[in-house]
Amino acid sequence: MQKVAVITGGTSGIGKSLVLKYANEGYAVVFTGRNVDRAALVVAELGERPHLALELDSAKMEDNRKMIEATIEKFGRIDVLICNAGISMRALFEDVDLDVFKKLMDINFYGAIYATKFALPYLLESKGSIIAISSINGWRSTPARTAYSSSKFAMQGFFEALRTEVMTRGVHVLVVCPGFTSSNIRNAALNADGKAQGESPRDEKKMMTSDEVAERTFKAAQKKKRDLVLTFEGKMAVFLNKIMPSRLDKMIYNMMKKEPDNPLK
Repeated sequence: MQKVAVITGGTSGIGKSLVLKYANEGYAVVFTGRNVDRAALVVAELGERPHLALELDSAKMEDNRKMIEATIEKFGRIDVLICNAGISMRALFEDVDLDVFKKLMDINFYGAIYATKFALPYLLESKGSIIAISSINGWRSTPARTAYSSSKFAMQGFFEALRTEVMTRGVHVLVVCPGFTSSNIRNAALNADGKAQGESPRDEKKMMTSDEVAERTFKAAQKKKRDLVLTFEGKMAVFLNKIMPSRLDKMIYNMMKKEPDNPLK
């Protein structure tokens, strides 16, 4: 029987690359997104390969329930759940509207909770995999990303606990932490007022591609790895944060200070 992968936030960036990767590997793919035009482009690339595109909001509990119900109705099983939907922000905590903070927690953290809650019975049945697309910010916070970092720390804490709950029942949990990746996330990042900043403050051409993240993620899942930390810069940040966190505070501040139009004072 054909395996089924469910991917939230699958219309752009890493999510889109994951949809195409799993489809290329023979999976039926179910993906969500709120942008109908982008979803149509992904559907066009999938062609005749088995898929289901759903216009749903990952931040809403009922939309996640609908996602799982629609998947079971069409394909009858779930073998892989990828919690990918996410949004970033760029503003000092003293300036940020608390609605922005809540929005990030709703999408990045609660979105993953809802999807996992409704998919878990079927993953236990198939002895499948849960893949959480987190961030280096889930290991090491950075200034002007307080809400984003908080959501990713919470996400990793949840999946670490869940992993130990299901590890003797055949379900595999992988947490993927990309470093800087060329995607739409910085363009769509929210400012202090909750509006998309519209452009990336970094040189996207020098970053790891979303296709490479998808490829590495698939291979790590096949090997049933526990964690996947990507990019040399990302691995160094995790390592240095363990051995010299105070020094890293200064290094990160100086690095972020070089970003164009940075909000640091």
